[in-house]
Amino acid sequence: MTKSDPETPPARFAERDHKAEIVDRLYDVALDPIRLEELLHVWEGRAAPLRAGAGKDVTRLEDPDVAAHIDRAEVFLDRYQPESLDDPHLAVLKDIPRSAAFVGDGGTRITACNRAARLAFGLEEGGPITALPLGPEDIDTLRGTMRRVIERRERDPVTLRIRSTATGNMIIVRVSSVANDNGPTLALVMSTEQVWPEGFEAMVQEAFGLTSAEVDIVRGITLGQQVKDIAEARGRSAETVRTQLRSILAKTETHSQQELVRVVLGLMDVAQLPGNRSTGPAPGLEALAAHSLRTAGGRRLEWIEFGVPYGYPVVFTHLDYGLIRWPARAERAARDRGMRVIVPLRAGYGGSAHLPWGTDHLEGVTSDYIAVLDALGIKGAVMVTQGADLRFALNISLRRRDQVRAVIACAAQLPLSNPKQYERMDKWQRFVLANARYAPMVLPFIIKAGFSMARRLGPDAFFRTVNGNSPADMAAFDQEDIRAAVLAGASQALLGPGVQGHMAITQECMGSERDWSAVVRAARVPTLLLQGDQDPQSPLQTIRELLEDFPHLTARILPDTGQLLFFARWPEVLDEIARMRANSA
Repeated sequence: MTKSDPETPPARFAERDHKAEIVDRLYDVALDPIRLEELLHVWEGRAAPLRAGAGKDVTRLEDPDVAAHIDRAEVFLDRYQPESLDDPHLAVLKDIPRSAAFVGDGGTRITACNRAARLAFGLEEGGPITALPLGPEDIDTLRGTMRRVIERRERDPVTLRIRSTATGNMIIVRVSSVANDNGPTLALVMSTEQVWPEGFEAMVQEAFGLTSAEVDIVRGITLGQQVKDIAEARGRSAETVRTQLRSILAKTETHSQQELVRVVLGLMDVAQLPGNRSTGPAPGLEALAAHSLRTAGGRRLEWIEFGVPYGYPVVFTHLDYGLIRWPARAERAARDRGMRVIVPLRAGYGGSAHLPWGTDHLEGVTSDYIAVLDALGIKGAVMVTQGADLRFALNISLRRRDQVRAVIACAAQLPLSNPKQYERMDKWQRFVLANARYAPMVLPFIIKAGFSMARRLGPDAFFRTVNGNSPADMAAFDQEDIRAAVLAGASQALLGPGVQGHMAITQECMGSERDWSAVVRAARVPTLLLQGDQDPQSPLQTIRELLEDFPHLTARILPDTGQLLFFARWPEVLDEIARMRANSA
């Protein structure tokens, strides 16, 4: 991606009411991810005109006012959703490890609170609600809201914006009801005030190579403290702390305090994940063991295999959806044809570790693929890719020509060159990918909200929502064996315990929307693009435009197919594998 010209300022939302409308939708989505489509429509209505004249030079949308609200709204995502619980006091609060939260009946006492509330607000179980660092009027407003929510006289949940008397900062709280079959309904109050998990200092220090003093500054910045307050607490001058902060930004490869906070909070999420991951067989599919290795740097990489153990190698890439399984009939056909199908799980998927912070995504993933293939002694593989995964196969062919014999790109996405090509996409694909390129500040929130929405709807309904405008994809997904393969792959690679899928997809989307056209131009490995006429992400008009820039690529149109082209037409893909293997021998 071409960076914005230093003389061209980033785009911002000009109208105050536009910002207010977006901010309202952000908090609506944070409280109820099912409303993500409402944000889509409002955001696209305001953001699309800002990217309309960009051409190849990208002018990013960087609005600090909106960005601050994105950070606050993200606190609420993937946390608590109201449901009936036998022990609401502890069970609910246990699932909110870093945001200050408590439950109560709207009276004068706190029923229960989490560790973060004890540290941030000085609350205690059974203690007075007046211990909150709020003015008397704000406490009365909060208590009244709690009672109305409990009594169903108020929309559930309710968002309040109140100011801390301790710091002077605005605190945003969400008030929702907690049903209890064995007792009265209570109100959960969850705030944007945060604390660090126990032992997190060591993880931050190790991850970024910071000194103890720098870790203390990072902690203060993450918790919303001003530089002057951090300096006063440390007995240092504000200029000294600013100098240390510049060193911290350099070590963490971030460019602002806001970006630093986002990175640290992402690491905090990883720190709080459970350690074990378990997967099982899907209906109609054989159970496959996940193999793993350790890189020279100590990172874990996973892959699965099916077919013939010593057959001719086929490397399959799983798209950002994590589609690591084939329909059962296709997996059996691979075995019957003597194929050894290897599916490496990319960084952040399944049990494969995320790339170190600051690593170029394309080069890092390419190195991971090469490490797996080297460990297995693979030479001369045919690579079958999906979507923008084509970039990985072509980059491997440039670095290790002996490993890649040919590439078959199913429903390929080529590097896009102008805003019009985004406008042709279906709304959901445009919402994600256009923002990855033109408004990366909002992308992590969008992806995280999408995961929350998927958990609420279920993977089946979520897939239909996002891809429903492609009749070909819906017809394919309605086939039982295809649906089982798609859902099984995504569940294992993205939604399994301990998998931070939203982080992986965010990195994937950012990487796919950078300019990787030089890789395509340089690669000369035989490459066939199989394109559908109902692809919501890469319409034929866009593919035909882009092929003019890459005349060495060959394309063939498969009618009545979309992004699930491989799954819908796998017999033809297997035929092409055999043909290209023979022709490139």
